[in-house]
Amino acid sequence: MVFKRRDARPWWRILKEVLWPKGGWARAFHYVKHRLRRLPDSPHKISRGILVGVFTAFTPFYGLHFLVAAVGARLLQGNILAALLATFFGNPLTYVPIGVISLQTGHFLLGTEFDKEFDEGLLAKFVGAGQDLLHNVRAPFSGEAADWSHLSLFWDEVFFPYMVGGIIPGIVAGIICYYMCLPVITAYQKRRRGMIKKKLEELRRKAARGDQTR
Repeated sequence: MVFKRRDARPWWRILKEVLWPKGGWARAFHYVKHRLRRLPDSPHKISRGILVGVFTAFTPFYGLHFLVAAVGARLLQGNILAALLATFFGNPLTYVPIGVISLQTGHFLLGTEFDKEFDEGLLAKFVGAGQDLLHNVRAPFSGEAADWSHLSLFWDEVFFPYMVGGIIPGIVAGIICYYMCLPVITAYQKRRRGMIKKKLEELRRKAARGDQTR
C-alpha cells in the first residue's frame, strides 16, 4: 500500500502519541494555530468555525467530535476545517477540567448531586456502561437477559448532565475564542496580502527593468 508505514508502531507507542504527540502539545498547538491563520476564507467564517470546534470539545460525544463540529460549522456558515482543527481544544490535558466543569454545571442545572469522587466514580460508571453494552450485544445470541442498569446509571449521572452542563461553558469558551481569534486572523490576512502585493510589485519592477535593458 502507498500510505502504509514501513515500521508498524506498537500499540503502546500509538497510545503514547495520542496522549503526548511528538514535539509535545505546545508544538501541536502552534501547528494548529498556524493552520488556522492560513485558511483561505474570511476571518469571520474561520472564527465561527473555531467557535463551533471549541464548543464541540465541551460535548460528551467522544469519537464523534469531528462529525458534530462539521455539522455545526455548516449550520452556522463557518469554516468546516477551522471547526475540525478547533476541536483539539479538547485534548488529554484539558478533558478532565472540561469534564468536571460540564458535569458540575449539568448537575447544578438539573438539581441533582455531582459525584465528589470524580475519578473513581466516573471511571466505574464508564466501565459499567461498557460492560452492559457488550453484554447486551451478546444477549440475543447467548440467551441471557439484557441488563441496562449500568447504562441507565451512566445516562442519568454522567452523559445527560455532561450534555446539558457543557452547553453554557462551551458557548462561553467558544465566544471568547471567536473574539480573540477574529482580530488576529484579520491582521494576519491583511499583512499576508500586503506581503504578496509587495512581492508582485517587485516582480513587476524587475520585469520592467529587464525590458528597458534589452
